[in-house]
Amino acid sequence: MKKFLPLVLFIVLAGFLYIGLGLDPKKLPSPLIGKTFPNLEVEDFNTGEIYAIQDKLQGKISLVNVWASWCVTCRAEHEMLMQIAKTDSLQILGINYKNTKKDGNMFLTRLGNPYDLIVFDQSGKLGLELGVYATPETFITDQQGIIRFKRIGELTPGIWERQILPLISQLKNSAR
Repeated sequence: MKKFLPLVLFIVLAGFLYIGLGLDPKKLPSPLIGKTFPNLEVEDFNTGEIYAIQDKLQGKISLVNVWASWCVTCRAEHEMLMQIAKTDSLQILGINYKNTKKDGNMFLTRLGNPYDLIVFDQSGKLGLELGVYATPETFITDQQGIIRFKRIGELTPGIWERQILPLISQLKNSAR
């Protein structure tokens, strides 16, 4: 029996490793789905005005995008956000995460600004409340400010068309 113990342990460990490697880290379940977006007092990136973020989410379907100028994937995703902004299908709120205003402004000047509003989260407090651990991260909130979708990583045309557009349509229809 003692001869087979290392073999059994190896097989069990290999099984866990095989299953773990097959999981998509971008599909981590979020405990925030179905919960109200954190209602923190935040600073507007452009004006410095302080407001409760929930006030800006009420009555609108919103795409909330956590980004930073130092984030390579944010640069890759930015053109997709510019395309989404042209559709005018929802409000786009950006959260400039652990960045400086100077670097954030240079990023937006070079690549364009798809955001209707931008929150300046230099300390990462809002990001912490959202459970952000990598940029970019994207959330969809309904008209009541409830989180309905979370994406870790780059938004792509496929994700927009297959996951987000049907959700937006569903949220618009349920509001009628």
